[in-house]
This record gives sequence, C-alpha cells and structure tokens, in this order.
Amino acid sequence: MHRHNTQPWQHDHTFAQDRRRPGESRTLIVIAITAVMMVIELVAGVSFGSMALLADGLHMASHTAALGISAFAYVYARKNARNHQFSFGTGKVNALGGFTGALLLALFAVFMAFESVVRLLNPVAIVFDQAIVVAVLGLVVNGVSVFILGFKDHDHGDGHDHAHAHDHNLKSAYLHVIADALTSVLAIVALLAAKHFGLVWMDPVVGVIGAVLVARWSYGLLGATSAVLLDRQAPEPLRQQVRHAIEAHGDTRVTDLHVWSIGPEIYSAQIAAVAHDPLSPADYKALIPDSLGLVHVAVEVHVCPADQRLT
Repeated sequence: MHRHNTQPWQHDHTFAQDRRRPGESRTLIVIAITAVMMVIELVAGVSFGSMALLADGLHMASHTAALGISAFAYVYARKNARNHQFSFGTGKVNALGGFTGALLLALFAVFMAFESVVRLLNPVAIVFDQAIVVAVLGLVVNGVSVFILGFKDHDHGDGHDHAHAHDHNLKSAYLHVIADALTSVLAIVALLAAKHFGLVWMDPVVGVIGAVLVARWSYGLLGATSAVLLDRQAPEPLRQQVRHAIEAHGDTRVTDLHVWSIGPEIYSAQIAAVAHDPLSPADYKALIPDSLGLVHVAVEVHVCPADQRLT
C-alpha cells in the first residue's frame, strides 16, 4: 500500500497515470477484431488472386502491430506510474506511443504508394465477387472498430498546439483504424470499377490517393506528439491564463513563464514573478485555477526594490 503525502510541500508524481485509461480497454478489443480480419483478408487475397485484398490484409497486419504498441504504452505507463526514475511521471509514454504509431503510419503510406505503382505496371487476374464480399466485410469490421474507439477529436493533423491536451496514443490507434477503413473503401471501389467497367487502373490510382491522405494524418500526429516529447510551450491561451492569474495580485509581474505538457491534459510550469510586496510561492500557486490542469508548479519570487519600477 502506498502512503499518501498530506503536507502541502509533498506530493507524488503519478498525476493519475496509475489509473486505467478509457482508451486502453477499447484498444485491446480493436486489436483482437483487427487481427481476426487480417487473417481472413490475407487468406482470401491469396485464394482469390486479389492484390487489393492481400494489400488490405497486410495493412491490417501493420496496424495490428501499431495498435499493439498503443496497448503496450497504456500498460507500461500505468505499471510504472510510481517509478521515481520518471521525473514527471509516465504521462509522456502516451505521446511516445502516438509518435511511434505515426511513424508506422508514414511507412504505411510509403508502402501504399509503392505497391500502387507496382500494381499499375503489373495487373493481376482477380476473382471479383468473392474479393468484393471480403472487402465489404473488412469495411464493416473497421467501422465497428472506429465506433469502439470512440475518439472525439477528428482533427486529422494540422499540428496545432491545442493537440497537446489529447490522448495521442488513442489518436494514433484511431488513425490506424481510419486508415484501414480507407484502404477497404479503396479496395471496394477498385474491385467494382475493374469488374463492371474494366478500369483495372483504378486500383493503383485510388491507392496513391489513400497514401497521400494517410501521409497527411501521419504528419499532423508526428507534429503534435513531437511537440510534447520536446517540451514545446503549451498553447498561448493557457499560458495567458496562468500569467493573468499570477498578475492578478497587486503589482506582481511575471518575468519568466514556462508551461509544457507532461501527459494527456496535464501540465507542468515554472514561473518567475517579481513584486514590491510579493506573496509566498504557495500563495501564488493557490491563485492558479485547478481547471487549467497544472499539476507540478514551481514559483520563483523576487522582491523589487522600492525605488525601482516594475516593467
């Protein structure tokens, strides 16, 4: 049993990372579903001569591995939440899992583009009816997986600062499932176009389009997660709220402010303040609203001489 510190100058560094996150159970369920569908598509692709299905099965294989990384990140962060080797807890394991998943998405996009070019140069005979049935089944499975993950932020990667607060690990899993759904849709479109209109070239063309979209999602997630891993400053609105909270007391001025993410929706801050008649560091900390998500705050206080002006 862990003893909880009660003194105001003592605290642990778990920051709720020892709790099972909602995304963990959902990710495990999706891994199981994706793995089963992966086997079905690989077997069907070989049996029916469909490169589209075989490619979709390989895509699902890579995504099963990526989802496994996400699941491992959840478990590792939870199990090591009280490991004192982590200065600010294990919150960034979440971002590291997301970053790794984004790298796999990028490799997946390159593979899709390469495979599409090869397929354009070397078309193969396809057993259309059976292949289409399996492709539709794959799309249904992906749709179910998207519903299970239930990720609400549909910002697919503009890399803006507000992404700091999200569960990047869950977003990585979500994007992998979306990419799977996309490849299933493209496979269906390509198979229908080839069967009914003889447009065999549609298969590689839609593959290239899918690769471009996946690459864009990967780029955005890489930007968001790398910003967390490299301790990029928190969004400007959050920093302004911290500054205003400290400067609300008398003539206090914030001279140095660093706020950065140490996990999903939690931040650390280092603040330097100066005033003619300053409060104590503890009193300044008490001015910061709990709703801002600051869990590890250090305040440095300086006294400004009476004959000097605050700037």
